[in-house]
Amino acid sequence: MNANMNILITGDLYIADQFKESQLIDPSVQAFFKRSDLNIVNLEAPVTDSASRILKTGPNMKASKESTAKVLAALEVDVATLANNHILDYGAQGVMDTITFLSERDIQTVGAGGNLTEAAKTLFLETKAGKIALVNFAENEWASATSDTAGANPMDVIDNAKQIQAAKQAADFVFVIVHGGHEYYNLPSPRMQKQYRFYADQGADIVIGHHTHCIGGYETHHCVPIYYSLGNFLFTEHSNDEDWYIGLILEVNIDNGKIATRLHPVRQQIDDFMVKLLEGKDKTDILQRIDSINTIIGDATELEKEWKNYASEKSDAYLRYWSPLSFIKNRYIRAALFKLGLRFTNKTGLALFLNLMRCEAHRDLSKEALRTYLYRLSD
Repeated sequence: MNANMNILITGDLYIADQFKESQLIDPSVQAFFKRSDLNIVNLEAPVTDSASRILKTGPNMKASKESTAKVLAALEVDVATLANNHILDYGAQGVMDTITFLSERDIQTVGAGGNLTEAAKTLFLETKAGKIALVNFAENEWASATSDTAGANPMDVIDNAKQIQAAKQAADFVFVIVHGGHEYYNLPSPRMQKQYRFYADQGADIVIGHHTHCIGGYETHHCVPIYYSLGNFLFTEHSNDEDWYIGLILEVNIDNGKIATRLHPVRQQIDDFMVKLLEGKDKTDILQRIDSINTIIGDATELEKEWKNYASEKSDAYLRYWSPLSFIKNRYIRAALFKLGLRFTNKTGLALFLNLMRCEAHRDLSKEALRTYLYRLSD
């Protein structure tokens, strides 16, 4: 098959219930999606009536049924990627309710399921341009599926590589969609770049990322385009960060067996979250900014430098996370103790933390011990 095909892919989509009466999609955006042959969005939260929140750090999010259905219909969405860090926020019922909700609207899903086997299934699409395989996985936060529990297809370099290799054997085109990265950071870490390039080497024809709540850059590795973050598409939570309201629609065109890509910047209105396509100078400014980001991505020395600067900015916050003082619930007492410099008991304790985290064998056992104990406490 050599027919021309147009595909649109977005970043995170989440609509809270208070916006069920709102007009969230500008007519120009709706018309843009209507012209596309295949539309893919990342549905960032479960659509469910479940009230059973899982125990986790960070917010438990639930999407509005009415608003989500309205927006998905307006965009004529064909596929929802579900491998993300919020899909399990309301437990297994939340995951399965979401899949049912989408299936009832003839929207296919990939990246989540009732167990790891289901979540890891590649979605194959028979199209006029050939067979397209969608491989979708997410970094491991609170949503990863296991052999006997529901959730998202987890990031595992070996398993993901095998999924990509198998998809390449069975399809004409392999799209790898990854939910991961560093929030509010426009660049990939050197580790991310190495890993996403590895996915390209395993047979991906394009690699697409989201999760960071900000737009990122892209590069081409061995003829494979890698987009590190599309940012938010529609996310009805307010933020003081301007990047929160800017997103990218990725247009993928398949013509005569070759892939070409193009970015279309969008902005959410701060007051009502309506998504509009950017035009003129606003569009040019965003695309020029992405070009500047791309320049850094293409320079290993600069990328490492920017990463170290970012890590330095986050250093105090992460030291607080690892400190025993993080167990003190009263934030005023905790802050006062931090100001006094009481972060760790001694160098030996800090060295132990570092080794438990970086050594693969210790990390495996630590993760299992903490997971088991945490869920025992939550029973």
